[in-house]
Amino acid sequence: MNDPSDPPSHAANSDMETDYVVGQDNIEGQLGPFGFDIHNRVFVVSALASLVFIALTLLFPERAGAIFQSIVAFSTGTLDWYFMLVVDFFILFCVALIVLPYGKIRLGGPDARPDYSYLSWFSMLFAAGIGIGLLFFGVLEPVYHANVSLPLGIPSPFGADGALDPEAIPAATAMGLAGTYLHWGIHGWAVYVVMALALGIFTYNKGLPFSIRSAFFPILGDRVWGWWGHVIDILAVFSTLFGLATSLGLGAQQANAGMNFVFGLEVSATAQVIIILLVTAVALVSVYRGLDGGVKKLSELNMILAVLFFFFVLFAGPTLVAMAGFWTGLTTYVTEFVSLSAPFGRDDDAYRQDWTIFYWAWWISWAPFVGMFIARVSRGRTIREFVTCVLVIPSLFIFIWMGVVGSTALEQLYANPGASLVKEYVIDSYSPELSLFGMLNELPLTGLMATIAIVLALVFFVTSSDSGSLVIDTITAGGKIDAPRTQRMFWATVEGLIAIVLLLGGGLSALQAGVTATAIPFSIVMLLMCYSIIKALNGELHRK
Repeated sequence: MNDPSDPPSHAANSDMETDYVVGQDNIEGQLGPFGFDIHNRVFVVSALASLVFIALTLLFPERAGAIFQSIVAFSTGTLDWYFMLVVDFFILFCVALIVLPYGKIRLGGPDARPDYSYLSWFSMLFAAGIGIGLLFFGVLEPVYHANVSLPLGIPSPFGADGALDPEAIPAATAMGLAGTYLHWGIHGWAVYVVMALALGIFTYNKGLPFSIRSAFFPILGDRVWGWWGHVIDILAVFSTLFGLATSLGLGAQQANAGMNFVFGLEVSATAQVIIILLVTAVALVSVYRGLDGGVKKLSELNMILAVLFFFFVLFAGPTLVAMAGFWTGLTTYVTEFVSLSAPFGRDDDAYRQDWTIFYWAWWISWAPFVGMFIARVSRGRTIREFVTCVLVIPSLFIFIWMGVVGSTALEQLYANPGASLVKEYVIDSYSPELSLFGMLNELPLTGLMATIAIVLALVFFVTSSDSGSLVIDTITAGGKIDAPRTQRMFWATVEGLIAIVLLLGGGLSALQAGVTATAIPFSIVMLLMCYSIIKALNGELHRK
């Protein structure tokens, strides 16, 4: 694969000329046995602010928890319309890129050809944006939405008296799955498209550094290499840090719950902190070994385990019911797409505010991380091909997983609600981290498959931390991708510490607060990015 830090061969013909050289503002040196190569402002501000946040949250956990809850309430209750409109706009933006003449432009110029086959590219797209969410939410969301949060006001199968109404099951199941697909489908991938396309077009077609600030060259000119650009990159760092910390926190909660389910380990904040520390230590080893020796091998292991786990659930459970549920959910998702996407005129606050808004903020927070990866593996694709495939292919993979796992859990619930652990964990006591294990309890080989699920959660944990460290290090090293590995180890440590302090400072609400707080300013950055993309594409259309 070509190095994105190397300008494409036709970059000399770019309509965006600059004298900036990657790393020109960096400070290089040696601190004892550790080398460093850092952007003198972005790294220092990001690192100091992260360490101050960690210290203050540990010193004043109760005060921090109250602040986190206030941020969540403001983001979901007051800005719900804003987040929904922003993500809806990204979808319309993607559709416009597909149907307008921009679609024929190729990332890397007219002579560029893809670095990867379709099969390899599709596999990497799937792996890029999927982490602990498949395991944590695969059972939880379909069951919860079909019975509690009730998207678009669909009646619950469990009536006011708690009795099960069989006639209400089909509609509730279909809408519960469709509501889950909304959160994991093309809305979120449209967010990734905007980020990845901006990085790809300005790096491969315009010859600018592989950095988020490069996307703002049409707006700021050479000022983008000054403080305006520093602020953009610092926002990207914090967005990525808190997005990853949320995933790490959820992973620790689920791993702890699984260990309690299988081995009887106590569920507690202390246990979750120990899990984060241990897994961060493994991530540090992976980071030290590098991309091929660490991330690649762990990712391959994770994909194999995930595929085996999926097929076990499919064939050990009610196979035909699971496949039918996937299809019913998909058709309902398509028919109710506009209604589920609308920000106004709705009375399903529990679903829209408590779930959808958190997800849109989470996708935005992950955008720098996943967008950089997608851009690095997509050179040579046309805009039309790129946008269509990134929107559709990963979404379908996720729908199949969520549809099969969710339908299996719903079938268990409705077949015997009085003895269902799924009902106990999702509806009665709301223990989301246990929901997957409740479903596995009613399948064969429960102990073995629950153990595999724990391993999957932990490896997802490691690969997210590992890959995220590479991205954050690239941003804070001025766009360099070959900075000393000790810097990546530093950021892996910071990610783990932020996940710990968020858990100690308020659990899930703190994780949600971290995501939404960073997503608010970064969503504005991404809206401006859309304008820059159009400016850049107009230049490509008129290039002779």
